Amino acid sequence: MNKIEIKKPETVKSGAKLKGHITIEVFNNREEMKLIGKSETDNIVVNQGLNSMLGTYFSDDTQLLDWYCVISETNTSASATMTYATPSFTEWAAYDEETRPAWTEGGASGQSITNSANKAEFTANDTKTLYGAGLVAGGTGAATKSNTAGGGTLFNYGLFGAAQPVVDNNVVNLTITISAADDGV
Repeated sequence: MNKIEIKKPETVKSGAKLKGHITIEVFNNREEMKLIGKSETDNIVVNQGLNSMLGTYFSDDTQLLDWYCVISETNTSASATMTYATPSFTEWAAYDEETRPAWTEGGASGQSITNSANKAEFTANDTKTLYGAGLVAGGTGAATKSNTAGGGTLFNYGLFGAAQPVVDNNVVNLTITISAADDGV
């Protein structure tokens, strides 16, 4: 009698991975634009950002259309529990622009969306060290520097690979890319 071997079907894994990548570039001044510092890092999408995305896509939450870039001046590790109201970091506000720079993305393509063609720009007006960055939106004051009381949403945050010192008139460019990928088989 021949023994027949029955193979179990392969287990199908399913899931998705959502992550961000941040690049900061520091230039000496607006006239020369000589690169004096650069750092990159991957970052996490915080729980508040994930809930906002799920609520917008699969429920009837209001879509957040205007996103703004924030940079931290404290060496604060990323945590999934960070929120707009309680970011755990101190936002850098010592720059000439009156409001937070808008994140102007170029549309989704290849499971990615980025502002690399229109980087957020900050002009330093004091000596500081910059440690990390993220995106915020919504509420009543998302464009307002250091606002945490407006009921907005923090989407992502991450520490740069290396802290970036700045002085008055340095120009800081920030690129944030969000990527999504199937994490299955």
